[in-house]
Amino acid sequence: MRSLSKKLYDWINDRVHLDDLVEFMGKKYVPINSHSVWYYFGGISLFLFIIQVITGILLLLYYKGSEDLAFESIHFIMAKVQFGWLIRSIHSWAANLFILAAFIHMFSVYFTKAYRKPREITWLTGMVMLLLGFGFGFSGYLLPWNELAFFATKVGTDIAGVVPVIGKPILVFLRGGEDVTGATLSRFFGLHVAVFPGIFTVLLATHLLLVQRQGMSEPLELANNPAHVRKTMPFFPNFLLRDLLFWLIVLNILAILAVFFPWELGKKADAFASAPAGIKPEWYFLFMFQTLKYIPAHVLFIDGEVLGVLLFGIGGLLWILVPFWDKKSSRGERNLIVNYFGIGVVIYMLLLTILGWLT
Repeated sequence: MRSLSKKLYDWINDRVHLDDLVEFMGKKYVPINSHSVWYYFGGISLFLFIIQVITGILLLLYYKGSEDLAFESIHFIMAKVQFGWLIRSIHSWAANLFILAAFIHMFSVYFTKAYRKPREITWLTGMVMLLLGFGFGFSGYLLPWNELAFFATKVGTDIAGVVPVIGKPILVFLRGGEDVTGATLSRFFGLHVAVFPGIFTVLLATHLLLVQRQGMSEPLELANNPAHVRKTMPFFPNFLLRDLLFWLIVLNILAILAVFFPWELGKKADAFASAPAGIKPEWYFLFMFQTLKYIPAHVLFIDGEVLGVLLFGIGGLLWILVPFWDKKSSRGERNLIVNYFGIGVVIYMLLLTILGWLT
């Protein structure tokens, strides 16, 4: 068996030069410090995305992306396909855990200033992937064509439509017309299974390549401390095995959630029915949804909903571009304003999400 493995390795090595990759991995080291645990959430996000791809492909074998058949095809998957209910539940829970892990990864990068030079592009690709994660969640939410998803999509696209100048074209583009119809479902289906995955895959490959080339960043207070003794561990196999252990833990959590809290299907969408009472978006949109509820109908001469969307847009843009305006921290000086801004964002998001969940 060992001889066969060696022959296979030699055959592949002669064609793709595996020795170079093995040598590179052998020289790669990961910093060890009090913040090391946060390094694993990027890998956890990757693992959950892989789970979504695999389960999504399995669901795609039976799903019918049309207004007449979408709900029935999901019902068939859950009721007739062997373990279909489990695959759908895993797919849905993995999507939510992916957003959670990506949020944790983003905030850990932000507070450790890992976006500083030369990692600006790594930060930008990661942020665009997070935004695409929101797009995955929003587009996939409609695919079961159930009552809750139908009206949540209607509310969500209505909010997008209030953006000045470009809001109306965005709304028509997303819906495929003036109203949420079968055309909207077909459009969201295409975005969810083709457009978003294609863009995400390119960004993911770029992101992983940059991480491998640049290595993992140390927090500023450690990197700039002359008394700090830098400790490292080999990426292969030490860090990789620890990463795989975290993947196994996450897989167990995912299995528990999928089995004991299966994703419900609800009722089929009916455009002529009234919206369900207390309709809410997914938890990662909840802080924005709750904020818009608190803003008055009119603030001076501006419509309250328009003001809220503009403020979120400006805030999100500032957050994405933080490597370019946080110049002091990139020179090694502690910028407390950046930290306080980040802490304020975390508290605000948590508080508004809890309030939105309870009310």
